[in-house]
Amino acid sequence: MLRTAMIGLGWWGRVMVNSVKGSDDIVINRLAARSPEKHRDFEEETGIKLLNSFEEALEDPEVDAVVICTPHSQHEDQFFAALKAGKQIFCEKPLSLTKESAKRMVDAANDAGIIMGLGHERRFESTMEEIANLVKSGQLGTALHAESNFSHNIFAAVKEDGWRGSVEEAPAAGMTGMGVHLTDLYISMFGPIKQLIAQTAQRVLKLPTGDVVNVQMKFESGATAFIAAISATPYYGRFTVFGDKLWAEARDDAHPEKGGKTHLVTCGLDGVQHTQTFDPKNAVRANLESWARAVQGKDVYRFTNEQRIQNVAVLEAISKSVKSGEWEQV
Repeated sequence: MLRTAMIGLGWWGRVMVNSVKGSDDIVINRLAARSPEKHRDFEEETGIKLLNSFEEALEDPEVDAVVICTPHSQHEDQFFAALKAGKQIFCEKPLSLTKESAKRMVDAANDAGIIMGLGHERRFESTMEEIANLVKSGQLGTALHAESNFSHNIFAAVKEDGWRGSVEEAPAAGMTGMGVHLTDLYISMFGPIKQLIAQTAQRVLKLPTGDVVNVQMKFESGATAFIAAISATPYYGRFTVFGDKLWAEARDDAHPEKGGKTHLVTCGLDGVQHTQTFDPKNAVRANLESWARAVQGKDVYRFTNEQRIQNVAVLEAISKSVKSGEWEQV
C-alpha cells in the first residue's frame, strides 16, 4: 500500500482523493494545501489528517509519496523538493509549461530511479484503450488523420483573476485544462508531433486567455490531426482516428469526473459500422492505482519519458503559435 499525501485541495485535488477510496494499492493518508484553514471541511468529510504545509508532508515518515495537484508553475519546485525528501511523485497535468522544465524533472526522476506518475487519466478510459489497441495491432492500417474535441463548462465558474484562466498558468485557453489530454493520447498512439498552428478566441467568458482553442498539427510520421477545446459549452467529448483500413470514434456521455457510459464506433472497408458501449469506469483511480503498483514493482506504468517531455513541448509550441499566428516547430 502506497501511503500518499495529496498536495493541493482545489476542485480536482478533492476529486482525486475521493477517487481512490477503498483502494488496495494506494491510500491518501495526509492532505496539504497553501491555505489549510479553507479545507477543514474536507478534513472532517474524509477523516484524513490535514497538515499545515507542503513541507510538513515531506517531513512526515508516514508519507511514501506525494500527488502534486497545484498551479502548473509550481510543479517543478515542488517536484524537486519532494525528490530531495525521498518521496515518490505523481504530478497533475501539464507536468510543466516548458519543454526544458519538463526535461529537468524527467531526467531527475530517471536518475533517482523513481517512477513519475502523470495525471493523464484519459489513457485509462475503456474506449481509448480499445482505440490504442486498434492502432498498435495494425487493424487501423496506416494512420492518416485524427480529430478530437474535449469541451465542457466547468471552468465557466473560474474567476477572471483565478489561476486557471491566467496568462501565466493557462497560456492558451483550455489547453492546460482539457486539450493536453488529447495531445497526450495522440502522442501515445501516433508518436511525436512535428509542427502545429493554433488559435484562441474569447467569446463569452472574461478569461484573459479566452474560452476557445483549436490546433492543427502534423506528426513526424506524416499523419495530421486537429483538436478543439471549449470552456463554455455543455459537455462534449469525441475522439476519432482514421486509417486506410479502419476508422474509430469514441463518444462520452459525461465528463470523466461524472462517470457515464462511453461508446466506440468502428467502420472497416466493408462499410459496416459496429458499436460497443462500455460501462462507467473511474479512469482517475485506474491511473493512480497503476502508478502505485508500478512504484511497488507490481505493474508497468504506461508513460515513457519521451512522451512526458513531448506533450509539454507541444503545449509550449501551441502557446507560441497563439501569439505568433504561425506554424511552430515542436
